Amino acid sequence: MAKENIFAGINQTIMLTLSMVVIASMIGTPGLGEGVLAAVQRSEVGNGFVYGIGIVVLAIIVDRFTQAMNHSRQEKLPKKTKIILTIIILLVAILGSILGHMFSDDKEANKGTIKLAYAQQDDQIVSTNVIAQVLEEQGYKVDTTSLDIPVTWEAVSKGEVDAMTGAWLPITHGAEYKKVKNDIDNLGPHIDKEAKLGLVVPKYMDVNSIEDLNNQANKKITGIEPGAEIVDATNETLKAYPNLKGWEQINSSTGAMNAELKRAIKNKDDIIITGWNRYWIFQRYDLKYLDDPKGSMGKAESINTIARKGLKEDEPEAYRILDNFKWSVKDMESIMLEIENGKDPEKATKEWIDNNRDKVDKWTEK
Repeated sequence: MAKENIFAGINQTIMLTLSMVVIASMIGTPGLGEGVLAAVQRSEVGNGFVYGIGIVVLAIIVDRFTQAMNHSRQEKLPKKTKIILTIIILLVAILGSILGHMFSDDKEANKGTIKLAYAQQDDQIVSTNVIAQVLEEQGYKVDTTSLDIPVTWEAVSKGEVDAMTGAWLPITHGAEYKKVKNDIDNLGPHIDKEAKLGLVVPKYMDVNSIEDLNNQANKKITGIEPGAEIVDATNETLKAYPNLKGWEQINSSTGAMNAELKRAIKNKDDIIITGWNRYWIFQRYDLKYLDDPKGSMGKAESINTIARKGLKEDEPEAYRILDNFKWSVKDMESIMLEIENGKDPEKATKEWIDNNRDKVDKWTEK
């Protein structure tokens, strides 16, 4: 009786573990779920199906195997059952070998596997896609994992991933950087002091500074989702400038703000929005930042590449490429605009790389 209960517990524990592997991979846990998550993120339906079926088949085999092992020692198994068990054991061995090859670094086929983490923000998605494709061109297998911003920093600092390209410093991610700065390598900016937040207007409006605002746009600033850093900075700006007394920030969503901007520009109406650099609207429309004499919207920042400790020794070529990665906000926004216009993100990235080969070659030069 005790043996039956023990085996039942083992069986249920294994089944529960296998059911959680994909969810666990979403927070940076390595294992069988990584392949499914990476395939879904990169829209690789075939790979996702293969990885998913592999996990399901493994679960079925382990379930049948543990149930068969649950027979009492006195119970003699029929010959047919023994044959089935033998086949199951062989299938487990074969499947284990296949999965092992799937998740191991095949040194003959490529130079190794580089794991990149990113948050679901436009700049991080674009920069990660670009550097991933460049690394793949150089013979690396690249796995990308989407995580929350604090988790990306933790994953790099613990060596669970190799690098990230979305570190806004010194202000936006300053708190995260301070916590782990001794456990990571800061490779410096790939976009240098071009990342900024501010109040933005169409160039046809006759204002150049926040201090010039009086009654434009019905004293309304069109913003994005409540809780975003730029929303808080705008609220501070409303308090900092006496001429903005009676003004208000209207918050909705980024999409709604974009729609309002499009409508206003089409009609040549006044509009003030909360804007930030690296965003495709600056490629589509003629816009300008309003000067911010009081600095209430914050200063321009850099977007840095961060690597784990030891990557330089483990993968010196990949480390050098990450270290050489340098481009401009205009480069990034051009890819964003193509994606916004409906182009597949990977195709838009590849076209940018092909059209900027001289710049990319500098990243890969020895």
